[in-house]
Amino acid sequence: AQGLDADDFRHPLDKQNTLLLKAIPGLNDIGKALLGPVSEQVMVLQNIGSSVLVSENQLPELHQLMTEAAKILNTEAPDLYIRQNPVPNAYTLAINGKRPFVVVHTSLVELLTRKELQAVLAHELGHLKCDHGVWLTFANILTMGAHTVPGLGMVAGFLEEQLFRWLRAAELTCDRAALLVVQDPKRLSSRS
Repeated sequence: AQGLDADDFRHPLDKQNTLLLKAIPGLNDIGKALLGPVSEQVMVLQNIGSSVLVSENQLPELHQLMTEAAKILNTEAPDLYIRQNPVPNAYTLAINGKRPFVVVHTSLVELLTRKELQAVLAHELGHLKCDHGVWLTFANILTMGAHTVPGLGMVAGFLEEQLFRWLRAAELTCDRAALLVVQDPKRLSSRS
């Protein structure tokens, strides 16, 4: 994986839909407005404030899984947090000017084998390696109530459709990243 570039495993639909998103006039401005300092801080506090930071000393096995996956994908390991939650899930947040981080729910850790968990971490790393983070965060904010933002309600439906089309394509790329790390297609569960 020495010298592995994101485009080495990026799915063609991901490339195509990313270009389409970038071509939407004013989308970056809307994104900056939605991802302003207040919403960013709320998202950080909501996630980090109720989670445990994984390190060499705290949950070292998870730390090792993340570090190994990052090395294989030739990318920097983000902060990894474990959050108490009964709904199995993992997600990545990349917020302007802040170190990106991955959150994994405790129920997912309890549910998966070590290799399956590494596949999930590699999938999340794929989002960061391919610079999906900002679009991913944007999509999450849109689904959390962009219809209530003044002046955005009319455009939100169109944006949601474009973002979800992109998101489905991005997930294919990230499943490829997971496969590169675990080298076993049986370990890739259909999660999203």
